[in-house]
Amino acid sequence: MFAVEVSEAKGGIQEWEEEEEKEKEKEEKAAERTPMGEEVPNSPRTLLSLRGKAQMRIPMEVKLELHPLQNRWALWFFKNDRSRAWQDNLHLVTKVDSVEGFWALYSHIQLASKLSSGCDYALFKDGIEPMWEDSRNKRGGRWLVSLAKQQRHIELDRLWLETLLCLIGESFEEHSREVCGAVVNIRTKGDKIAVWTREAENQAGVLHIGRVYKERLGLSPKTIIGYQAHADTATKSNSLAKNKFVV
Repeated sequence: MFAVEVSEAKGGIQEWEEEEEKEKEKEEKAAERTPMGEEVPNSPRTLLSLRGKAQMRIPMEVKLELHPLQNRWALWFFKNDRSRAWQDNLHLVTKVDSVEGFWALYSHIQLASKLSSGCDYALFKDGIEPMWEDSRNKRGGRWLVSLAKQQRHIELDRLWLETLLCLIGESFEEHSREVCGAVVNIRTKGDKIAVWTREAENQAGVLHIGRVYKERLGLSPKTIIGYQAHADTATKSNSLAKNKFVV
């Protein structure tokens, strides 16, 4: 049953991954891949301009120049099944390390607004699992954006995509190294999006990330978003956890 649910997230990913693997093999033989030291195309305009390029059907003999990301990112899918252990409900979907790979992945999975209640997407740096217990998360926290029920079909997909672009584009400048990943929770009472950072006590870094994130989401100055330490959230319900910082 769980395998069926996972297919919600995967869609045509397997087919895409096979094509991607063939393309990588060709690139390695030709030794023509863009150097990893190349500047990361981290502006929203640049990332969006490459979206159509990634989704085009290109003949196999034509090589697509890839724009490498500064980090490799892993997409996770969670489906709440109370009969299973929490970790057994968490499934690694795939990993991406180029802008084109990201857009190809994004075009093959369901939009967050189309997922069933109780499902999560999580995009984390490769090697970091989307759970508090991971050693790179446990000292950190999250910037949390809570949405009203009616926002799911109006704002959720835009806000989640903007969050993903902030991550892969390293939009928080030198503080991007503090970012672990992001999660979107689909819930009946209201959906949530959160950006996770690795060190809750790094006030300068956390506040910089929060301010940039709020601006990138296009939230009004009157809208307040809060940062909660995982250590506090883990011992209390989300509604009782206090904000360590707000912007």
